[in-house]
Amino acid sequence: MSQQEKTALLLINQRSRKGRAEASRAQSLLAQAGFTLLQPAGDDTRSYSELIAAYAHRVDAVIVGGGDGTLNAAAPGLMQTGLPLGILPLGTANDFARTLGIPASLESAIKIIADGQLRAVDLGEVNQHLFLNVSSIGFSVELARNLTAESKKRWGVGGYALAALRVLRQSRPFSATLVHQGHRTPIKTVQVSVGNGRFYGGGMTVEQRAAPDDGLLDVYSLELQHSWQLIALLPFLRRGTHGRWRNVRAFSATELTIETRRPHYINADGEIIGQTPAHFRLIASALRVYAPGDSAAK
Repeated sequence: MSQQEKTALLLINQRSRKGRAEASRAQSLLAQAGFTLLQPAGDDTRSYSELIAAYAHRVDAVIVGGGDGTLNAAAPGLMQTGLPLGILPLGTANDFARTLGIPASLESAIKIIADGQLRAVDLGEVNQHLFLNVSSIGFSVELARNLTAESKKRWGVGGYALAALRVLRQSRPFSATLVHQGHRTPIKTVQVSVGNGRFYGGGMTVEQRAAPDDGLLDVYSLELQHSWQLIALLPFLRRGTHGRWRNVRAFSATELTIETRRPHYINADGEIIGQTPAHFRLIASALRVYAPGDSAAK
């Protein structure tokens, strides 16, 4: 299909960090790149997945502008329809775009879409809710609950650090059980994270070798005695080398369950989606995404 024939559904989250400011320029640049754009009316209240399903027969691709939460909202519709995804990183952290090597520059992101190289990527699922980057229980859940949209817009990625300092003073280890490959392992942990991609939380690294198409979920449990030990661990969490620490349990899986003595909230791509027990599984090659040519699936 030639570029001139491509029609795309454009969904821009006006509430994302740069969505409103960059919406007009994104439309103009995409039109210059040869796309015919369809957009829902401003008062259309359907979810992104419902919109994708409704427009599926009229478009060749879906282009989503926003952050990781916006992409998460579109993921079920994309998986259902099989339409390829183009990403405009207009959010705060843009961790999934970073994982795929998509630059923050709007011009560069649109060039990647226009080049047409597709990469098949996996998705994670927790209690039937999809996630692109990471799902977690513990410290990061309280962080997500304390990280307001206003602070993200005002401080950008720095807002994560400010919220983390507030949460750190209140966080305590909790008891849980990991159920994996028929074994039940009791743990006391500050946080359990299950990652699909490489980056999350504004540039933290799930595991330094993780990739969104490696067919694995990367799991780590921070089994620290005191929450303040997270400060010493932070540089290793950013590099994805925390698995070398004695008090960090790290392994890969395609399916596992986490049970807790009392219900704990579950965070998936920055959104609270329910409570434990949490059942995780990998969905291999769930989405096709426009990605840089050197990382595209053959």
